[in-house]
Amino acid sequence: MFAARALTRLDRVVRARFEGPLFQVPSRVYAAPTILSAGVDVVHLDLRGAFRRLGYREETQPDVLAPGGVHWDKGRIVAHLRAFEHPARAEPSRRVEIALSGRQIEAIRDLDAGGREIAAVLLEPEPVGSYFGPHRAQREPVRLGEVPRHLIDAVLAVEDQRFESHAGIDPWRVLGAAWANLSAGEVRQGGSTLTQQLVKNFFLTPERTFARKLQEAAMALIVEARYEKPAILEAYLNEIYLGQRGPTSIHGVGEAARFYFGKPVRSLGLEDAALLAGLIQSPGDHSPFAHPRAARERRDLVLRLMHEQGRITDDAHAAAADSPLSIASRTTEPRETRYFLDALRGQLPEVYDEAALQREGLRIYSTLDLRLQQIATTALREGLAELEKKHKALRPGGQAKIQGCVIALRPRTGEVLALVGGRDYGESQFDRCLQARRTAGSAFKPFVYVAGLEARRGAPVITLASALDDTPFSLRTAAGTWSPANFDHKFHGRVGVREALEKSLNVATVRLAQEVGTEQIIDVARRLGVRSPLEPVPALALGAADVTPLELAVAYATLASGGVRAEPRFFDDVADPSGRTLARSREKSERALDAATSFLAVSLLEGVVDRGTARAVRAAGIRGPVAGKTGTSNDSKDAWFVGFTPELVAAVWVGFDEPRDMKLPASRLAVPIWLRFLKEATGGVIPGAFEPPPGIHRLEIDPESGAVALAGCPRSVPEYFADGTEPRVTCPEGGWFVDGDLRDERERVGSERGRARSRGGWLGRIIGRWF
Repeated sequence: MFAARALTRLDRVVRARFEGPLFQVPSRVYAAPTILSAGVDVVHLDLRGAFRRLGYREETQPDVLAPGGVHWDKGRIVAHLRAFEHPARAEPSRRVEIALSGRQIEAIRDLDAGGREIAAVLLEPEPVGSYFGPHRAQREPVRLGEVPRHLIDAVLAVEDQRFESHAGIDPWRVLGAAWANLSAGEVRQGGSTLTQQLVKNFFLTPERTFARKLQEAAMALIVEARYEKPAILEAYLNEIYLGQRGPTSIHGVGEAARFYFGKPVRSLGLEDAALLAGLIQSPGDHSPFAHPRAARERRDLVLRLMHEQGRITDDAHAAAADSPLSIASRTTEPRETRYFLDALRGQLPEVYDEAALQREGLRIYSTLDLRLQQIATTALREGLAELEKKHKALRPGGQAKIQGCVIALRPRTGEVLALVGGRDYGESQFDRCLQARRTAGSAFKPFVYVAGLEARRGAPVITLASALDDTPFSLRTAAGTWSPANFDHKFHGRVGVREALEKSLNVATVRLAQEVGTEQIIDVARRLGVRSPLEPVPALALGAADVTPLELAVAYATLASGGVRAEPRFFDDVADPSGRTLARSREKSERALDAATSFLAVSLLEGVVDRGTARAVRAAGIRGPVAGKTGTSNDSKDAWFVGFTPELVAAVWVGFDEPRDMKLPASRLAVPIWLRFLKEATGGVIPGAFEPPPGIHRLEIDPESGAVALAGCPRSVPEYFADGTEPRVTCPEGGWFVDGDLRDERERVGSERGRARSRGGWLGRIIGRWF
């Protein structure tokens, strides 16, 4: 009676597992695919590293490449790219030749199409992390029909040669194991069948006691009585433990095929299958990465057993045994992506809660650029360490370490390309880029100037040729009288708009803010992307507002994209294990600022990099279009630099979690870290330009007065103006435009018409009337 009840209970346990979801499969996150095209620098792209991380095998001969093989030659790369599924950008398997000119791709040819030149190819997305449950186990479930017969035969040959005939227990195997253990004087072999191994992994602890073995045998008999052999075998092949990738255990032949060979299980050759089957007994001792000799010996043992059991022919045995180990490059889990994964989880649709992410095996195609992520991580970690080394005041000294964060976006789409929320995720999971609100300081000042440049109700308050007053003054506030001062404790009198922002002059900026109006400044900040609370107080002009680095990155990205604000996004698509798209992140953008005002603001911020507080960028040799603004909060408790190119915006914040005076400006704290990131990301040369939109003109002006410079004006510099905002005075005053000397060319930048020159006095008289 007791035995019957016990068997009934065990039967319920077996049925509950086998008739429900067999496995909890962590959802996997992939980086954006790597795009190869003519002009790409393969060194800065880290193409060799990308192939290595994807598990490509480096081959010595270019003409015998199997999928997942790559051959590096002088002046070219030959690769057999693997096919991959993607909701929007699926790619077939094909052999390509990548012709190089120095470090740059010159052309890409499809060798499967007779060498036809193609514009671009994509490498498969790199896996960057998974959403694990309590146990860090990763598997790629496969159907039995996807598993090659020679892999099934290899597993049965070494683990359970009578699997197809026994009823769950193999008496002959038990007797053989008992004799071997008795002869050795210790337990060296187990008599467990494949079914018993599955039961042990599914339901039982690994302890070796008689009671547990009896329970294992009973449950194996129940499993065999209730379920067909193919279902049992499929469950076993997906459950078996086959090694470690760092802290994550590899389960199942599907995941193991990717890990060890860099290919799907259906593509495994006989020699691969034998190696995989040989791992089952002891994956650590027979790892081809750590113990290649032991792995080959074990593989050859499996091949011999297969041959002796009649599962393979003489020729197949000889060819496979003669094959060298051909394994993928060893890959590790990227540790630097964990801040990004946390942020991504927060943006996924609500139906994908923590439990769903841990069990449903979703494929999440993210916006992450893994190369930029690694560069950002290194730049922050090494940059902060360098600051501690150089400046004693920044060393821990028994207190918490100095912290920082880096976030990079693609301005026009809002795609988050890199996110590092702190110097060490293991020490602190707090994401300072998304969760920390810190005082913006002078990084907020561009919003004041944008508000001044914007002509929303008539004429703008300033143009780029305007002058501002940087002399002492006081304001009455609710907290008392406030007298703004500059960082250098000096006053500079009458200064140009460019100089005021380039030198980050506080007094001139506050005076401008008083003329523009605090509410208008708040409105600009809101439209550009700042969502944090903003108090309408005079000190707001100097950044007396707590904001997140993400908000500032979005705001500056809006300027970089011509006034169009794109909502930040962390993923493109979510697919189920079969590849069916479940969710798609649509690009959301809206015009926040007219293109002309946006361009003028960008031009101002280019000056900050060329001549102002961020001139270290140019001093470091960075060439091409770069703009940005430093920010140092009161008492130097927060240091910022938000800089951008036409295609990339990156925000860096540096400070202590418990704010304290760092005694240094942002130019010495945040800018060096940003520079590390940009130089490694771009090689120091940025292509393209910030193109002026229609309605922007460039005029020669007198830098002292801001008047249009005509013939006879002692000095002139070019300056940009929006339609209708040109100066109404000239230098010399009341001058005429003279034939052959039209220094006010009203040139529309980018036009192919070149310098406009008058062909007679009548044109000068007409233009003269405009002023």
